Amino acid sequence: MLRFDVRAAFRDEATTFDVAADLAVETGETLCLLGPSGSGKTLLLELLAGFHGYDGTIALDGRSLEGRPPEERGFGFVFQDHALFPHRSVRENVAFGLRYHDDTRDPDALLARFGVADLAARSPDTLSGGEAQRVALARALAVRPDAFLLDEPLAALDVPTRERLRDDLVDALADETAVYVTHDRTTARAVADRVAVLRDGRVAQVGPVDAVFERPTDRFVAEFTGATVVRGTDLPAALDAPAERLAVRPEHVDVGLDTPAAAPARVTRVVREDAAYRVTLAVGDATLVAYSSEEPDTETTVRVPPDRWHVLADADGSSGDDGE
Repeated sequence: MLRFDVRAAFRDEATTFDVAADLAVETGETLCLLGPSGSGKTLLLELLAGFHGYDGTIALDGRSLEGRPPEERGFGFVFQDHALFPHRSVRENVAFGLRYHDDTRDPDALLARFGVADLAARSPDTLSGGEAQRVALARALAVRPDAFLLDEPLAALDVPTRERLRDDLVDALADETAVYVTHDRTTARAVADRVAVLRDGRVAQVGPVDAVFERPTDRFVAEFTGATVVRGTDLPAALDAPAERLAVRPEHVDVGLDTPAAAPARVTRVVREDAAYRVTLAVGDATLVAYSSEEPDTETTVRVPPDRWHVLADADGSSGDDGE
């Protein structure tokens, strides 16, 4: 297990940002740090890696990392922009760290594993974004680090390339210990074993992927992970919803069913998303979002299985009264 405890203030000429996180990553597990831009997830990763000065404390497995340079922290870092050495060939990039480590992997086998063996002699500036990121991943794997730190490695790629590389990442990280930063919930659900949702440098919720997405602790986590937040008192009685603040995921809202448990609804927006329609509906005095395989009529019905309503806590400002 890898446990890190960060209590640090980062300052530059323009900003001061405090990060406080105590998280554990099991051996062979991928923990995703999920959060919006500005939530501190990349800064947290870079503080762990030793890329910034700070005020405070950073501990790894109970031992302070103060004064320890990045190369002595046991991490393999994968950057969003690849950060390949431009004056070295693809193979030389992958092999670069081997001289500093005893337990390493074969660079040529790694290039073949990621489907870029034919690029070994090429210069990084001749590679596409997807090719460069595959090389960067191979370089990180080559030195067998204690853990991988990945900073949104798919964010700059086009959709087809991102989807292919995401599949490769799932395979590559299957037996590795990794902390993966992303703002994309689809990537988090595909890659992570567990998720930590960050807000303003703090962990808002951490747990297994399904637990966080299906049972968010508050409004912020619910909405950021894609759920709709409503009050049960604003919904028609036919939906049998608790009279509290609720979260429900779009995939659990059924559209167009002819059943007594359904309530009338009016479609206010339809957006095509690949093989499904994302449908916004006015239901009573509330708004629900659903996915539908077919474009619904303007006047339709909705149904939510009773066990799919999740009651949110109203313990803090993120889940308090917002005038709905």
